[in-house]
Amino acid sequence: MSVEIKRISSKKDLMKFIKMQWKIYEGDPYWVPPLIMDRKKILDREHHPFYQHAEMEMFLAYRNGEIVGRIAAIKNDLHNQVHNDRVGFFGFFESINDQEVANSLFDSAAQWLKSKNLTHMRGPANPSSNDEYGMLIEGFNDSPRLLMTYNPPYYIDLCENYGFKKIKDLYAYKLEYDKITKVKKIYEVQDIVRRRYNLKLTSLNMKDFDNELKKVKYVYNKAWEPNWGFVPMTDEEINAMAKDLKLLVDPELVLFGEINGEVVGFSLTMPDYNQIFKKLNGRLFPFGFIKLFTEKKNITWCRILTLGIIPKYQKKGIDGVFYYEIIERAHKRGIHLGEASWVLEDNEMMNRSALMMQGELYKKYRIYEKEI
Repeated sequence: MSVEIKRISSKKDLMKFIKMQWKIYEGDPYWVPPLIMDRKKILDREHHPFYQHAEMEMFLAYRNGEIVGRIAAIKNDLHNQVHNDRVGFFGFFESINDQEVANSLFDSAAQWLKSKNLTHMRGPANPSSNDEYGMLIEGFNDSPRLLMTYNPPYYIDLCENYGFKKIKDLYAYKLEYDKITKVKKIYEVQDIVRRRYNLKLTSLNMKDFDNELKKVKYVYNKAWEPNWGFVPMTDEEINAMAKDLKLLVDPELVLFGEINGEVVGFSLTMPDYNQIFKKLNGRLFPFGFIKLFTEKKNITWCRILTLGIIPKYQKKGIDGVFYYEIIERAHKRGIHLGEASWVLEDNEMMNRSALMMQGELYKKYRIYEKEI
């Protein structure tokens, strides 16, 4: 049976694009259904701030009238300005286990990207490296943590059979409070670093949220600038992200580091709300919203989404102080397991820090690329 590819052209099509995931993951005990309202927001090409510097086309694959796959092709102008290249992206990829379906989807994305004068296709990015990024290649026997990806193992073959090659792997480390507390060096080093640099860590002040957000913007775009594939977030994107996370954030797990009044680092750690989202089947309202807060106390994991130190203060052990503080604060909230993710495979400083804390490299994600 031949595969038919259709572009998304209506709100009805968009809902089909979103909901087709439920077909792929039916019966999968590890899948966490995304919140439909969040998916509609990130795919809203008219209103989401990402599309102020990007374009996206979405495609559905049909066979015999039935939806069997989906993909988005993404042209991120800010990425190409920063890196001086002509890379396009694919994202939101889902497919039945059928190479013909996958090839038809990849071909459609590649043709659209080529029409935009781009030379390579990279991904998956949903829709950028500042969002859900990478394809799971190791660690399939566990649900994803908050804002991390999940996919069937056969996606690896669908990508590699099409001709995609690895360009970079991303690591996720499992951190356990009981293991960390046995490493005396962590406690000694963090105490030395605090005193040596007069380092002070403070929590997010929700009453001064706008000014706190200015500090986030300052650190975020400075700290990650040297990293492979990094794309700065615009003020509008950071504002949108902050608005989404404001209701869920635990202020005690959002930390700023200051040395003599200068902001030098920032970390964002979130309780793993995926443990609750898994039960909501994509619907937050009306009853999911209540469940979100009544079951928060039962969350056993957290995820360190972001930990950055501005360049001139890197390699001084300051990240270790952040890790120590995060783990201790999470423990006080009854959270004894953490995921540090994602970490570039060649980011020696962050990988060394995770291993020093007896972190277990328990999941890997891959970024693929192909010339088009």
